[in-house]
Amino acid sequence: MSPTAALRALIKSGTFLHLPSVYDPITARLVQQAGFEATYVGGYVSGGTKTTSEPLLTMTEQVAIAGEAAAAVTIPVLADAGAGFGEPLHTMRTVREFARAGIAGVHIEDQLFPKRAHYHKYQVHAISPEEFATKIRYACRARDEVDADFLIIARSDTCRELGLEDASGRINRAAEAGADMGLLFPRSLEEAARAPEVCDVPLVYVQSRGNRDGRPLFSRQELKDMGYVMCIDAQVVLAAAFAAQRDMLRELRETGDFAGLSPADMVRVRQQIEDLIGLDGHYQIEAETVER
Repeated sequence: MSPTAALRALIKSGTFLHLPSVYDPITARLVQQAGFEATYVGGYVSGGTKTTSEPLLTMTEQVAIAGEAAAAVTIPVLADAGAGFGEPLHTMRTVREFARAGIAGVHIEDQLFPKRAHYHKYQVHAISPEEFATKIRYACRARDEVDADFLIIARSDTCRELGLEDASGRINRAAEAGADMGLLFPRSLEEAARAPEVCDVPLVYVQSRGNRDGRPLFSRQELKDMGYVMCIDAQVVLAAAFAAQRDMLRELRETGDFAGLSPADMVRVRQQIEDLIGLDGHYQIEAETVER
């Protein structure tokens, strides 16, 4: 089954998809090993791992990162396609490139392109609702030409400044244009609970841990109870890895040693890494061929 068909089957079955945001093949494989049904490559983590920022990513960089993650796993991978990397014509190419890279779906937002770094300060630079609906319409046209199962999620950032009525109106325009799902950014419990009721397509919630604009965080069960069908956990994998590696390197530099993992722990973890990447399978092929 193709990744897109697998994703559609999961959605049809009513499976709530909790999507940790990954940024390379090994984190994607860890997500799969942990039992998640799907995963996601976000712009924030892609920009962070390249020591730049999401607004400075190119389409080909994001496709490459997402494609490498998708190639490492058998679960569907969704991706952040930003503002489609341009106008409707550019957005159509964006959809085609992600689909060809093995991605099961993308979200496309109503930000200006090129995006501005102030986006990270929660400054909304929104295009008009008409322009957004047109961009989504052409994204869906590309979807239907390449793979009708490819998921198009319409994302509006305007709730942060203009409120739920404006953002939900944009999502509903996008639904009319063919979007499969919506994504917006409720500012309170009340808006979060109301959003699935006023939007005409199923909604994805972004669990943005560490956000500085006061957006609420919810448990997976709370989101399911409110009517959301997916949850993107946007920063948790990168933040946890960053903090652990930073602390390890400080200790290593200051003391010349690292005591966070015992020698026995290191043996075990190294074996787990080798198991995860399938090193025994490599040994077997070499034993059958060049290492006789």
